[in-house]
Amino acid sequence: MSWRIPYRLLIFCCCMLAVSHLSAQQRPYYAQYILNNYIINPALAGIENYTDIKLSHRRQWTGIADAPVTTYLTMHAPLKKDDYGRETVNTFYPYGENPLGRANWRDYNNNEPHHGVGLTFLNDVTGPLSRIALQGTYAYHMSVAPGLMLSGGVSVGFTQLRLDATKLNFGDINLDPAVSNSGVLNRMRPDISAGFWLYSSRFFAGLSVQQLVPQQVAFSDNNVYLDNSRLLPHTFLSFGYRFNITDEVTMLPSAQIRYISPLPIGVDLNVKFRYLDQLWVGASYRHKEGGAAMAGIKLNTSWHLGYAYEMATNSTLNTFARGSHEITIGFLLGNKVLDWTPRNVW
Repeated sequence: MSWRIPYRLLIFCCCMLAVSHLSAQQRPYYAQYILNNYIINPALAGIENYTDIKLSHRRQWTGIADAPVTTYLTMHAPLKKDDYGRETVNTFYPYGENPLGRANWRDYNNNEPHHGVGLTFLNDVTGPLSRIALQGTYAYHMSVAPGLMLSGGVSVGFTQLRLDATKLNFGDINLDPAVSNSGVLNRMRPDISAGFWLYSSRFFAGLSVQQLVPQQVAFSDNNVYLDNSRLLPHTFLSFGYRFNITDEVTMLPSAQIRYISPLPIGVDLNVKFRYLDQLWVGASYRHKEGGAAMAGIKLNTSWHLGYAYEMATNSTLNTFARGSHEITIGFLLGNKVLDWTPRNVW
């Protein structure tokens, strides 16, 4: 018996089954966003006095064919004024002392008001569907009280959604000729994000919205399109506070709350321990979804490396998947005063 399936229904069902996260959490997950909150909130652009470069690669649910694979590259830096590129308390690192220790709190001074710029490139692939995004960022940082800074930022760019219909496999079903002849379908949409970031030497709090303007998803070539599918705004509320356990060890508990209508509110809880700002370990728990263990090392004043292993709490998924792996490489460019540690992000 031969079957003929309307192309619109075929594509819709395939996408909902193969990449169901598109209709829910449309933005990719990051286990190590605490290493790079800029990937969530554009207000962090230019928060330090050097160019901050991050490269990250994540393989989700290893063991499952066509599971999500996410790679991103971010760069951001201040547009420096003459009085901004100066030595700070973090420039000096006497042997055996912690640059994130109590002296950091005691001697912390606000940065001068300044502008920041940034760039984000993202490639997110799940089976036949992929997303390529490119955004440029502008942010402004200003003092609001002694030891307290506030920044606001906006990112503007585009997202290209790509559906490779040649990867759709329906076995022995006799497909409509429109399916086999469709090839690769592309749609490009504007992508805008905005956020605020309040920070000091001890704490941070941020609010951001990604995909600020809802966009209709449509593949209308050859009369093929997805009905009622939209790219929805994602709202993130982040906050954390840094404690000194000893002179050598600091602890940073933090949380992130996510909201994507009409889904339930999502909550991430994180904790990160640093030793002399050279080694760190941490853990993260995503409510009803899974947990992650993380570790990292600072190689010198320019390079650092982080790794995370994440396991889902879904027993059915764990039958087939072997967890998720994420690696993040950081590079500080133009660190002229040789800060041993960031002043404002940890």
